[in-house]
Amino acid sequence: MKILMINHFPLAGSGSGTYTKNLAVQLAAKGHEVAVVLPENTTDYQEVPGVRLHPVWFTPQNGIPAVPPQNALPFNFPCFTSHPRSTVTFADLSPGEMEQYIGAFSAAIREEVERFRPDVIHGQHVWILSSLAAGLGVPLVLTAHGTDLIGYDNWPYLRCFASRAMASCEAVIAISEDNAALIEERFPDFSGKIVRMRNGYDPSVFFTASLTREEVLSPYGVEPPFYEGKRIVLFAGKLARVKGVDVLLEAVSRYELADPPSVTLIVGDGDERAALEAQAARLGLRTARFLGNVLQPALCRLYNAADMSVVPSRSEGFGLVAVEAIACGLPVVASDVGGLPGIVNASNGALTAVEDAEGLANAILGVLRKEESLGPSGLAAWRQEIASSVRAAYGQDCIIHELEEVYERAMRGR
Repeated sequence: MKILMINHFPLAGSGSGTYTKNLAVQLAAKGHEVAVVLPENTTDYQEVPGVRLHPVWFTPQNGIPAVPPQNALPFNFPCFTSHPRSTVTFADLSPGEMEQYIGAFSAAIREEVERFRPDVIHGQHVWILSSLAAGLGVPLVLTAHGTDLIGYDNWPYLRCFASRAMASCEAVIAISEDNAALIEERFPDFSGKIVRMRNGYDPSVFFTASLTREEVLSPYGVEPPFYEGKRIVLFAGKLARVKGVDVLLEAVSRYELADPPSVTLIVGDGDERAALEAQAARLGLRTARFLGNVLQPALCRLYNAADMSVVPSRSEGFGLVAVEAIACGLPVVASDVGGLPGIVNASNGALTAVEDAEGLANAILGVLRKEESLGPSGLAAWRQEIASSVRAAYGQDCIIHELEEVYERAMRGR
């Protein structure tokens, strides 16, 4: 089977990018041919073995790198919220820039249809780029990631693209029950196209490992006096309002002086970073550090050096970051929102109300105190139990057959 994937973002730095990469890798491993059309703003991007990438070039912000890729559009790629490599949103594009954006991707998609001759097109997001694949004579499958539905709500003048994509697709994949309900609410005429399918993680990237804190944290300038004798709480994700890091910082102000002693590491970048750092300073936080954006292998190492992960999102279509942390043996405290309740429970962490800093602090302390009470051997056993719980349910290699079946049904539908 030949599959053409289309994504609004690069394959690193966003949930949909990771999703697309994971699927592409597993499909290629099963003998399928895969090509991906995607935006890029640097020629120093990571190749995906066995997968052909077709970048549409953009100019990065702040002149970094100073020389943009050849034939780059004169602006950065747009996002729903932000991305570690772009803080431009779709609303920021002028009519002329939107025309250039659509024209560049339309040409790239049509080129791939003519040259690659895909059996099916898989569009990420019910949004602009997926609509460009409509009417090209190739079965179209979509995945709604959640941020696209936020875009649908926020920018009514762009809804025509989402509506065209929905009308033209054979199926739309919902990544959680909550996600499915949101799709049906916005597109009731197409509810029969909804297919429920969970996200998967890459077990070759996220796994348990025996690492010392010093070897993991020293490259970030985090030395033993900061974390010695303390538990490590870790957040990983975009520094955007939707991720609730401001709520986490308020929670840190409540638990940083409580027992057991702890430190909080914030991994990621985005348009909210400066405001969040200012908030941490205003709160006088002594145990919180911002480490910046890291690639997935480095994130795995950080998970293995930490004691728990926290996902305080205001909205979360699925919550792949929680699955990845769990795969590394970490208990997770997460907001009771979106797809997170299907992943996090009392056996591997705790759920808290959205935007409840006090509840979040209490839940984090509850998990840390449970770890203290288990002792070294009990804690090791619990973390191994946590890690093993996601392999069969969420390992991308274990569930890729479900996507193959969706593709086959879409092809039969034509």
